[in-house]
Amino acid sequence: MTEELTFDLVMAIDVFEHVEDYFGFLRKLKNRGTYKIFHIPLDLSVQSVLRSSPILKERSSVGHIHYFTKETALETLRDTGYEVVDYFYTNSSLELKNRGWKANLMKLPRALFYSIHKDLSVRIFGGFSLLVLAK
Repeated sequence: MTEELTFDLVMAIDVFEHVEDYFGFLRKLKNRGTYKIFHIPLDLSVQSVLRSSPILKERSSVGHIHYFTKETALETLRDTGYEVVDYFYTNSSLELKNRGWKANLMKLPRALFYSIHKDLSVRIFGGFSLLVLAK
């Protein structure tokens, strides 16, 4: 019988939104390392729900089958036994270039609202992910 390898750090970057049984996946991953880094796309926003096409586009183009807000992502980690040490938003919608005219049109309101109230901006406009350090 072989012993399971464990690591100091395990990274799951844009992974569990693709996994059908993401609760099972996260529970199995938990004992693989002391610390874990998760990068979780926050696909649910007011804008994406009202338009619905952004969610459907993510589903067909990159295979997202689960969708999260900051709160549901963090609670999912806690529900599966993780202790959230720290987290922050990553803002690919503001930093990546050549994302198309619609994304470029939204950069100004996203940046303006983000500078005033990060959580509200992410919830309304979307286009952000969450980077989480967990134990």
